[in-house]
Amino acid sequence: MGKSQPQSKSSHHPDLITTSEGLAALLSEFEAAPFLAIDTEFMREHTYYAQLCLVQISNGERAAAIDPLAAGIDLQPLWDLLVRTDIVKVFHAAHQDLEIFLKEIGTLPVPLFDSQIAAMVLGHGDQIGYDRLVRAMLKIDIDKTSRFTDWSRRPLSDRQISYALDDVIHLAAMYPMLSTELDQKGRLEWLADENAKLADPATYQTNPDDAWKRIKVRSMRPAPFRRMMHLAAWRETEAKKRNLPR
Repeated sequence: MGKSQPQSKSSHHPDLITTSEGLAALLSEFEAAPFLAIDTEFMREHTYYAQLCLVQISNGERAAAIDPLAAGIDLQPLWDLLVRTDIVKVFHAAHQDLEIFLKEIGTLPVPLFDSQIAAMVLGHGDQIGYDRLVRAMLKIDIDKTSRFTDWSRRPLSDRQISYALDDVIHLAAMYPMLSTELDQKGRLEWLADENAKLADPATYQTNPDDAWKRIKVRSMRPAPFRRMMHLAAWRETEAKKRNLPR
C-alpha cells in the first residue's frame, strides 16, 4: 500500500458491486460453483486491524469486485457463500486475507486452497509471488501500476478495478492447472498440513508476550531486556484495544 494513483471518477464500472441488490444477483451466479477465486484489497497504515476495502471474486467465468465501503450494502449473503463447505475457496498467499475474513465473519472460509503453497509443492520455489507465478503458468505480465494505491478512497478508477479483478481472473485460471498437476504427481496430500494451519483460527491470534520478537535488538542486559519485553507487550495490547498501528 502507499500513495494513491491519479483516479478517473468512475463509480459505474460494470464489475463493481456497490448495492445489496447487485450483490444478490452476482452471488446467484456463483451458488453452483465448485470453487471461487478470492482476493482482497485493504489498508493497514493507520489501524491495528486491516480495513477491508474491496473483495474480488471469480468462478472462472465471471469476475467482480465487491465494495464493502459502499453505503447500505449488506455483505451477509457474501459471508454465507464463503463459509459453504461445498465450495473450495482459492487464494494466493492466503494468510492476510483469511485474517480479515476471520475478523469480519467470525470464522474461516474453508475448505481452502492456497496457490502459493501449491506452487511450492510443485517446485516453483518457496513463497513465490503472485506475478511470478502468473508469468510462469499463464505467460502473462501483470500491470503493477495500481499496486501501491489507497484502496479506501472513493471513487475507484477503472484502472484500479481492472487491476484488482486481474488477481482473481488469473487465479481462477491457474487453480485447475495446479490441482491437475498436484493430482497427477500424487502431491495433493502434501498440502494437508499447511492447509490445516491456515484453517486453524489459532494461527491468526497474536500473543502480546511475543511482541518483543519483532524488535531488532543486538544485545541487552537482562534487566533492560525484561523492561523492553514488558513495554512491547503493553504496546501490542494497547494497539489492539484501540485499533491503532503497532
